[in-house]
Amino acid sequence: MPARRSRLTSRDGLLADALSALRRDLAVPDGFPDAAVADAEAAARTVPVEPGPDLADLREIPFLTIDPAGATDLDQAVHLERHPGGAVLHYAIADVPAFVGPDTALDHAARERGQTLYAPDGRVPLHPELLSEDAASLLPGRDRRAFVWRFELDARAEPVTTTLTRAVVRSRAQWSYVDAQAAIDAGTAEPTLAAMAWFGRTRAEREVERGGANLNLPDIRIEPHGDGYRLELDEGVPLEEWNAQVSLLTGMAAAAIMLDGGVGILRTMPPAAPDDIADFRAQTVTLGLPWRDDVPYGVYLQSLDGGPLARVVKEHAAALFRGAGYTTFDGAPPDQTLQAAIGAPYAHTTAPLRRLVDRWTLVICEALVNGRPVPEWARTSLASIPELMERSNRQARQFDSGARDRVEAALLHPREGEIFEALVLSVRGDDADVLLHDPPVETRVAGLTAAAGATVRLRLEHASIGEGTVQCTAVAP
Repeated sequence: MPARRSRLTSRDGLLADALSALRRDLAVPDGFPDAAVADAEAAARTVPVEPGPDLADLREIPFLTIDPAGATDLDQAVHLERHPGGAVLHYAIADVPAFVGPDTALDHAARERGQTLYAPDGRVPLHPELLSEDAASLLPGRDRRAFVWRFELDARAEPVTTTLTRAVVRSRAQWSYVDAQAAIDAGTAEPTLAAMAWFGRTRAEREVERGGANLNLPDIRIEPHGDGYRLELDEGVPLEEWNAQVSLLTGMAAAAIMLDGGVGILRTMPPAAPDDIADFRAQTVTLGLPWRDDVPYGVYLQSLDGGPLARVVKEHAAALFRGAGYTTFDGAPPDQTLQAAIGAPYAHTTAPLRRLVDRWTLVICEALVNGRPVPEWARTSLASIPELMERSNRQARQFDSGARDRVEAALLHPREGEIFEALVLSVRGDDADVLLHDPPVETRVAGLTAAAGATVRLRLEHASIGEGTVQCTAVAP
């Protein structure tokens, strides 16, 4: 489905001031300390990128990258080769630990940030751009250091053997999701891209078998355009889900390696409570899309179409899984190892340019796989990572939602007094969460009595750019 775009809003003083104030209120970093920049510059100059005794030469593998259009912080490169019994998957992950020494100014700056933050008026990178967009990024046509996962897959796309090697790689091409999907659909894609459909669909079958589920909700994106911004309700392309399965497979492999090795950090989430599952099942009946007892949860979600009622069901399904966190262990495994939405133990390990915790996972797994001691710096600092990541996740959520609220208010401000159609996503007491049809804005309406799944008409009473608030009232059909 093509993206649904809003009208534009100019980047006038009110919106620019509101976004700047949000950054100040949330203490979002502005630039890096001089010492951290000096560390990054030194690392970019001196970290070796030549094969040697501890760095394999894998430049003959024709890796490629698949990312949103315009991305330059490229964490992952993939190569997938089919054979009659399955496939061989190579997955290269940027070797950020080589550039960020422990207990350096650069390391401390990254720990303060936790992750890359994204906003309409510019992202806030985890690492200085000379690393994240150049020396450590898996850009095409350049020799780069990487942790290379190698999976021998059977016909069910299950790993038979797994290795992890530090190496020098060279990506051959940088693809955007849209262009790569177009090549796949046209039958002109190179072998790795052509094989992604088999891999993604087969791994999705394994996901259902282990009790995992993919909600695949449309993404409301804020995109720069001309002298302003636009909102896009974008369904994405199938390749995005297929590529995500590569990351999921790798994260599950990393979790298994660390659990077997007795040290590591997992991304965990408890199973949904039985009462919550019963409530969700009842809601699906009310909405006219019943989830039958004999249908697995993942199969049910896959069966939903892209219609408005299916969107409402998926919004309710998202509420089943709460309590995600990071769990460390050194010795006995933790009591809770499951990531319930995935249906298996799982670890973050494929985005070290943009997420702090992945640096620890990579060095721990590489040591364990190759029979070496886990680096002391990683082991002794491991217990501090959950708190750093949770703090960063809170800031990221507040930053993302606050920026979105302010752009939405700027889009809607000139339209105060207009009537909009909206879909009721959920009802919470006397309030309802709704999705406006155009522009695609989610907001809460007080005193709306319509049921979830209903289409309602709303009058926009007020939109405050500075506060990022939108006030609507229901009007008669």
